[in-house]
Amino acid sequence: MSAQQGVVASGPRTRPAARRGHVKEALTGWAFSAPFLILFLAFLALPILASFILSFTDFSLGNLVDPLSAPFVGLNNYIKLVHDPKFLQAALNTTFYVVFGVVLNLAVGLLAAVALNRGITRFRAVFRVGYYLPVVTSIVAVAVIWRFLFNVDFGLVNGLLQLVGVRGPDWLGNPTLALPVIIALMVWRNFGNAMIIFLAGLQGIPNELYEAARIDGANRWQEFRSITLPMLRPTMLFLTVLTTIGFLQVFEEPFVMTQGGPLNKTLSISMLVYQQAFNFFHQGYASAMAYTLFIVIAAITLLQFRVLRSQT
Repeated sequence: MSAQQGVVASGPRTRPAARRGHVKEALTGWAFSAPFLILFLAFLALPILASFILSFTDFSLGNLVDPLSAPFVGLNNYIKLVHDPKFLQAALNTTFYVVFGVVLNLAVGLLAAVALNRGITRFRAVFRVGYYLPVVTSIVAVAVIWRFLFNVDFGLVNGLLQLVGVRGPDWLGNPTLALPVIIALMVWRNFGNAMIIFLAGLQGIPNELYEAARIDGANRWQEFRSITLPMLRPTMLFLTVLTTIGFLQVFEEPFVMTQGGPLNKTLSISMLVYQQAFNFFHQGYASAMAYTLFIVIAAITLLQFRVLRSQT
């Protein structure tokens, strides 16, 4: 009985000690994460919350001194978007960026990954670096170079066309041609990222599947269609979601190359948000655009997960 009483008596004494140990451990964890939390709250969480509140106001340059004086307009900013021709044009342009850009980016990235995985044997590392190099290069520098390449007077592209007797068009000044040129730039710059991820997925496919298919008489196309594509569906889901989110927020390429012109044919939603917020100082209206874009990104991402995950 005395031993049992000692065990029972020692129980309550150990619980406070254990509780103090857990509290000390939790406080230590919060202390180490405090610098990040402070920066996150100051530069991300609070501005996000503030922009959400601003989207329901007519906040402009005159309200900077007294932010609380901004008139509350409710959902008027969001209703105004539906009737704004410039926003509708930017939404259409962004749709083109996403639809054609994502498809071409994934197709070119997959083609390069398959070539590196099974076709190219010599200088494979050189090709990998060459394909991936545009991804880590400054987008502003790349866009400036492309703007000179497609210059109507002294651009390299028109210079090469002139050598074969063809007069090159004004690529970036033509409302029909400017958008495809920017999409080509986006694909050229970003397909290296898709290539690397596809290459990792390809190297995870067991070789036994291909050997069994060859024994059954399958050719390369049949192997690709029946083995490679089905096994890459999880990778395809990841890249589709990631690339779509990036292309929905396209900003630097049209900003540097065309400033959204000609005739707003290359203007993206992100560029329009920038113009409304920092050129015209319509911060409330710009915040409504930004949150509309956020809702669209979230909806498309959920739809892609639902559609593509059901196929994996």
